[in-house]
Amino acid sequence: MRSRTLLPGLILLYAAARVSQAYPNKIPMAVIVALHVLPPLLFALVHGALCYGPRGILVFTGLTLIVGNLFENLSVLTGFPFGHYHFTEVMGPKIFQIPILLGLAYVGMGYLSWTLGLLIIGAIGKPLIGHPVLTIPVAAAFVMVAWDLSMDPIWSNFVHGWVWHNGGAYFGVPASNFLGWYLTVYVVYQLFALYLRGRSGAGLPVPSQGWKLPVIFYGVSAAGNLLVVPPGVPVVTDAAGTVWRVSSIMSASAIVSVLVMGAFTAIAWVRMIDQINGRTDPAL
Repeated sequence: MRSRTLLPGLILLYAAARVSQAYPNKIPMAVIVALHVLPPLLFALVHGALCYGPRGILVFTGLTLIVGNLFENLSVLTGFPFGHYHFTEVMGPKIFQIPILLGLAYVGMGYLSWTLGLLIIGAIGKPLIGHPVLTIPVAAAFVMVAWDLSMDPIWSNFVHGWVWHNGGAYFGVPASNFLGWYLTVYVVYQLFALYLRGRSGAGLPVPSQGWKLPVIFYGVSAAGNLLVVPPGVPVVTDAAGTVWRVSSIMSASAIVSVLVMGAFTAIAWVRMIDQINGRTDPAL
């Protein structure tokens, strides 16, 4: 199958993108941002089509884009649910107030987080019925928020992809941002779970190797945070005038990447091995 090489290739491309962020003075930021977003997006579309069929992954993509953009635009205009902020031009063209690449990032990382939640709850390769309809969205939303927890202070303070108007307790990021992220992705996941509930095509048989790849991809994302090169200054100042030590931001990102994202990766991997143990499917 073409996916046998395409999906691992997208992981390698994403890994190269994470390495590229170590050279912000040599590679245009627009290219770095695009390479952070497009490989996970393509991975989600291909892998999702294998797991849920073309219609299933289109439903996931549509829900993610609609709900994500709705809440993001609402927050830019009103402050709910994330807080008061605006996007700069770093992330490229926008639809209304939101960069196109941000919406696409929701799809890619959102799908990876959904899959890890699926693995953690123990519901791979079978129709979605019973408690997983409610518990997978809860678990997957935590996995997704961990990603934002690891990178938001870096992208707001170093990359300046967005600006928090009133700063916040987490290195210039308000706590409402993470509550807003949880609400947004939980709504996406819950709607998708309700769509999949009881559908015969919701649990298409995917070879064992196919379940390893999303876990590896999420793990690469966590490891990539350790490659971020800080700005050449000891401190940064947020929009509210609070001064933050760059070393503290880097340390917090590393801790979250290893002990939170890394923990989700490890748990999903162990749960996956338990679920596919004894299967003799050919590699994807």
